[in-house]
Amino acid sequence: MSTTTPTPTPTSIPAPAPAAGRPANPTGARRRLASVAPLGFTLPALLWFLLFTAGPLVSLFYYSLTDWPGLIATRTFVGTDNFRKLISDPVFHQAVVNTLVQLVLTVPVVVAGAFMMAYYLALQPRGHRFIKAVLFTPVLLSAPALAMVFVGVFAPQGLVNGFLQTFGLGSQTRPWLADPSTAGIAIMAVIVWSSISVSAVMLASRMNSVPTELFEAAELDGCGHWRRMWSIAWPVCREFVGVVTMLQYLWTLFSSAAVVLLLTRGGPGNATVNLSFLVYDYAFNQSKVGYSQAIAVLLFVVGVLGLVGIRRLFRQNY
Repeated sequence: MSTTTPTPTPTSIPAPAPAAGRPANPTGARRRLASVAPLGFTLPALLWFLLFTAGPLVSLFYYSLTDWPGLIATRTFVGTDNFRKLISDPVFHQAVVNTLVQLVLTVPVVVAGAFMMAYYLALQPRGHRFIKAVLFTPVLLSAPALAMVFVGVFAPQGLVNGFLQTFGLGSQTRPWLADPSTAGIAIMAVIVWSSISVSAVMLASRMNSVPTELFEAAELDGCGHWRRMWSIAWPVCREFVGVVTMLQYLWTLFSSAAVVLLLTRGGPGNATVNLSFLVYDYAFNQSKVGYSQAIAVLLFVVGVLGLVGIRRLFRQNY
């Protein structure tokens, strides 16, 4: 009788435990590390944004709720008192009117004039490269140098009055920057002159993407410059014109204080005071830092609302 020896059943061999300090799934860990690594490159930019953009913006809203007589004085929290005082401040009312007039008159003139100049440059006339270089002249002048040029232009014996006398209009001569009825016009003339040329060069760079053959074909079909400008160039550049409009809107709203400060200091009287200059004047000349920041908050709100409106006005329909 034979004896059958039972076959031993194979037992499962346990997998070796991962070494200490080594992840159980190295491939997945590497994938997670690769997905997180790009965030490290954005960290410096994020810190810069938080420190120098978000931080000052939050401080702006906080300081507008304080009574702060000066940069080294003690701040006192007063809530919305600064905003209540603005309602009865006649200088603030005058600044609002002057700012609205500057925006309504200068921004359309700059954008429309720059668009027409850009169309002319896009046709590449003889000497167009030299014209573009000349148009950058305002950028090369610092704000004090620009102010000195226009002080001479609008002086009682300056260029404007000399031009009027040459053509027999001596009765129209006046001290343009010292006359309340003309000082604001002089300020707006400086804003337009210093802005229109750079905007034209920016728009011309966009129009260069339009093939010149398209303009030539339209000319053969009998289209004049006006028709070609608004039927061909405008649809192509509409969204970029919106960008230029936003830049000019922000510059007029926030940065025109330098022109007012160097030419008239808000005078004569309060004839040329605008909101951006009033922020500077109250903060540094009248030691009303908290009050000036309340005006800055209103400027910020107006700037954001204006950007949203301009963006919706100029967005493409396709």
